[in-house]
Amino acid sequence: MTSPLPDLQHAAPRSLQRTEAEARAALLRVESCEVELDLASDVETFSSRTTLRFTSAGGATFVDLKPRRVRSLVLNGRPLDADALVGGRLGIDTVPGANELVVDAVMAFRTDGEGLHRSVDPADGRHYVYGMSFMDAAPSIFACFDQPDLKAPYTFTVRAPRDWVVLGNAPASNPEPGLWRIGPTPPLSTYFVTVVAGPYYLIRDEHDGIPLGLSARSSLAGALEADAEDLLGVTRASLDELHRLFGIRYAFGDYHQAFVPEFNAGAMENPGCVTLRDQMLSSTRLSRGARIVRATTIAHELAHQWFGNLVTPRWWDDLWLNESFAEYTGTRVVADATEYADAWVDNSYLRRCWGLGADLGPNTHPVAGNGAVDALAALQDFDGISYAKGASILRQLNTRLGDEVYLGGVVDHLRRHAFGNATMHDLFGAWERAGAGDLSAFTDAWLRTSGPDTISLDRASGVVRRTPPAGQDVARTHTLGLAVREAAGWTRRPLEISAVETPVDVGTGAVLLDPHEQTWALVLPDEATVEALVTELPVLADELQRAATWNQLRMAHDHGAIDPARVVDVAVAAPPVEDLEDTPVRAVPRRTVPWLVQTLLPLAPAGSRERVHAAAVARTAAEPAGSEHQHSALRLAIATATDPATLRGWLAAPPPGIDADLDLRWRVLVRLAVLGACDAAELDAALAADPTAQARVEHSRARASLPDAEAKAWAWARFTGETPVPNYDLEAAGTGLWQPGQEELTAPYVERYFAALDTVAEVHRGWVRGTAVEAFFPATALSQETLERARERLADESLDPTVRRRLADTTDLLARRLAVRTRYGA
Repeated sequence: MTSPLPDLQHAAPRSLQRTEAEARAALLRVESCEVELDLASDVETFSSRTTLRFTSAGGATFVDLKPRRVRSLVLNGRPLDADALVGGRLGIDTVPGANELVVDAVMAFRTDGEGLHRSVDPADGRHYVYGMSFMDAAPSIFACFDQPDLKAPYTFTVRAPRDWVVLGNAPASNPEPGLWRIGPTPPLSTYFVTVVAGPYYLIRDEHDGIPLGLSARSSLAGALEADAEDLLGVTRASLDELHRLFGIRYAFGDYHQAFVPEFNAGAMENPGCVTLRDQMLSSTRLSRGARIVRATTIAHELAHQWFGNLVTPRWWDDLWLNESFAEYTGTRVVADATEYADAWVDNSYLRRCWGLGADLGPNTHPVAGNGAVDALAALQDFDGISYAKGASILRQLNTRLGDEVYLGGVVDHLRRHAFGNATMHDLFGAWERAGAGDLSAFTDAWLRTSGPDTISLDRASGVVRRTPPAGQDVARTHTLGLAVREAAGWTRRPLEISAVETPVDVGTGAVLLDPHEQTWALVLPDEATVEALVTELPVLADELQRAATWNQLRMAHDHGAIDPARVVDVAVAAPPVEDLEDTPVRAVPRRTVPWLVQTLLPLAPAGSRERVHAAAVARTAAEPAGSEHQHSALRLAIATATDPATLRGWLAAPPPGIDADLDLRWRVLVRLAVLGACDAAELDAALAADPTAQARVEHSRARASLPDAEAKAWAWARFTGETPVPNYDLEAAGTGLWQPGQEELTAPYVERYFAALDTVAEVHRGWVRGTAVEAFFPATALSQETLERARERLADESLDPTVRRRLADTTDLLARRLAVRTRYGA
């Protein structure tokens, strides 16, 4: 028995270097990993016993391990000293041939959505657990060689309370009450190993010989039952389409989808047991936009079962390919094979500006070829470039090659490397073998060069101008469309742009470049088109062109190319109700309506909010009762309301066709809180009347939004860790703290925020650290002094890398908003 290590949770783990991973992979082959977990003995910690069997060439290496304390360490029958564990690494001396390491440790449950996360459902007080091993969280659950190219079969034995069910990466057996066995699995990388345990409500099904499952917290059983056919229908159709596209069967046995609480990402592709954020389920009405997002998420994770799970990147620098492939394939599958044929429209509203914003920001990077010297550096590039831009470029490549070559290369790649690891070069080699020809020029221009081209119309000169990213001498060919408003209506024709200037004949009417977003570029509408949109956009029938129009207006505004007043004119004429979803609320909005409310209106002329509100109210009345557009219009009307009586009227009697459900109630209460038209007691009473997880998050947002000192201190205590809260509640408190019109009240927190950046890494870990930095950034403190203070902190290279990365992004947004205000006034 080795000595206990009571302070290990405070050690600073080192990020795995690529050179270290390459050396370890050359030394070892992992034969199996057996894990025994006891989840029944304590609510703060759990026992974890790992038996690692591996073959070695012989020599020193290390195992990744992040325990609360160690009970024993035994290598090849000999005990190890606990002093060998430093900074999350257990140093070991292996012998040539077979080795066995047994680690008996006590681990801490986490509450930040990583590792083995444990949460309590506020609706009924029941406890739920799930594992999130990405990117470096697996060692906080079990001992392992934590890198993607050291795959192994896994077997889990789990003790849990008798009323719990346990799920994992393989079918689970329950030989006796409270005991569960899972596996062995096919070879898996550590980052997608999971266990899901708790009193979950289960639904079972089967399709094409594949056992299917759904699960959610017991308090969401009704919501899961209500949506089960939609969820399973999308799953069945997506499986069929992926089987048709690839001709390779799903390879991981059962396919279970577990909706879990307080999940940071949209979902995680764990083979056999995908985890999804349970905000995708609701006891209230879900908009079509939310259902499309859910459907594309399901298909995205299914696509990962082939690209990511069956074949896994050798190192994190190819993580973009995992996500870009799943992003493109998932949306394509949903649009082609399910009832959500408008998936590309929703994808445009949700993803386009997110990706372009990242590509134009201070942290832009090439899609590929980033090197990723360590795991932390790779995680920093897990952004809109890796998802939206990469997916757009893969879609362009598919269009260029055609399905026969594109899919032929993908299938060749999957077959050659099944259950193993591969690189980007392997995939592009497969495409070239399939008939693509030399793709080096394509990869250099589109994947290895950061930043988008800017494409704009110079009507006076009769040319479309292509401007490469600043400092980049790159020749890209853009194949796109050109939509021209003529007397008889809109006409569309193809356009290819490769030179700096491309002649066009467009007349004097409205012109939209790239109306169906076939290329990746910052496309700026000209002044004449923006003016014409006031009359043209309200009657435009092409939904994808409408989405592209709004995206171009957003990006042009944010980069100072359009007066906010002109965009408000368009929003009043054609409120963007076609963007059917505006949740979840984020500090940096991705959807059109939150962008309009959070970014545009604070920079627009006085009276703009009232104009947009009146237009939204009129649109609510004009749309058919109960329709998607009616609901969307009312959400915009609530977000822009300034009259508490109007809001309370909707709370008491919503427009015909709309129910006063939980979603509506909390939207109204949050807006009343911002206006100072309710108090903490009313908000607390509303939460007590319906103490669900969703209500708790909105309660946090509303409490933080109240215009009084107590509310701001209440929110701030969550940032500093004085009041620990789950991840969703933390983000909601941050977005509530900074409200337009409350600048005098929040002024003291500007400097407090910048001073706290030195210690935020000690308070918040992993994914949540970046969320906290972004959510609590003083976004409403629009002043040169705030910008200068932010830049001063950015210059401090001692700041935690995640903190510095998010601070750079939010500072850039602040600078852009200030530039818009300076140029156009507000």
